[in-house]
Amino acid sequence: MFPTFFFGLVSLLLSLALGRPAAYLAERFGVMDIPGSAPHKQHARPTPLAGGILLMAALVVMAFLFYPSLSGDMLVVLVGALVIFAFGLWDDRKGLSAGPKLMGQLLASAILIYFGVQVRFMSILFQYYGWPPELGQAMNILITLFWLIGITNALNMIDSMDGIVAGMGVIASAFFMGATGLSGQPILSLWAAGLFGISAGLYIWNGLASRFFLGDSGAQTMGFLLASFGILYNPFNRAPESSWIVPILLLGVPIFDTTLVTLSRLRRGQQVGSGRRDHTYHRLIALGFSSRNAVFSTHLTSLLISLIALLTLYIPSSIALIFFFATIACGLVFLFWLERKPTLDDLTGGDHGD
Repeated sequence: MFPTFFFGLVSLLLSLALGRPAAYLAERFGVMDIPGSAPHKQHARPTPLAGGILLMAALVVMAFLFYPSLSGDMLVVLVGALVIFAFGLWDDRKGLSAGPKLMGQLLASAILIYFGVQVRFMSILFQYYGWPPELGQAMNILITLFWLIGITNALNMIDSMDGIVAGMGVIASAFFMGATGLSGQPILSLWAAGLFGISAGLYIWNGLASRFFLGDSGAQTMGFLLASFGILYNPFNRAPESSWIVPILLLGVPIFDTTLVTLSRLRRGQQVGSGRRDHTYHRLIALGFSSRNAVFSTHLTSLLISLIALLTLYIPSSIALIFFFATIACGLVFLFWLERKPTLDDLTGGDHGD
């Protein structure tokens, strides 16, 4: 427990120390979010997109300081995260279309898959039922790509207000730290603690001080790291059919928000990738929530779902599946109810398409 605490503390202090230098670098090289550069960008002043710079700098320093704790799998994850960061920073600086963004995410995901960081439960299931192992491996790769790219974009899409993504990082990494500790994965638990400390520092700089935004480089890198932790998480005492419950629940709120936005825009004939104020946060604002309460409600929901994820580790797999699907059912009911409520764009008459 003490090494994990120390790891998290060092990463927190490091992220606090790197906040101002990261903001300076973003300003120096023109990595800025300019008000009015897109219809949905309505902040008051030019703001550095420094979250990704801080996150990646802190990870690199932690890797050098604690190199003995860097397993082969974690090194692969950090290399993949560096690719995501590079493309995200390019997007923050120049603005990229969907094609180059997807290429970067595919490249980072391919690195993980090539070095063996991928889901494997489909192979176990196929072996159990006597189905072709090659098909099981193909399914593993497809699910890995879908998970990594989906969660990377989900964290990026939900980044609609200061502190949302950083707070998600704090909550998810804290529970990953606990879950991996219970599963006997001390290295992964250490790096989950490291991401917890960095996320807490990001929350202070972004959510409380409002000194900078995370940008695509920050939100996508955070999403990729959390998705990778979900793949590496290996609950040895769980059956294959329920081992995937915890990562999905820990990242349930970003998954919910992405599903809500995608379905809503498709139903309305809008471009899925357009910049609109129709995310969960915006819909809560449209319902009368204050900005602070909307962010708090998002984080509270994430915390409650994460507690359900933790509970599933202490109950039989069959009952865990019941809890999981009951949570999904509640989420779907709320999703369809919320989707029919007006968005912030509907109330203001704004059109924020590309």
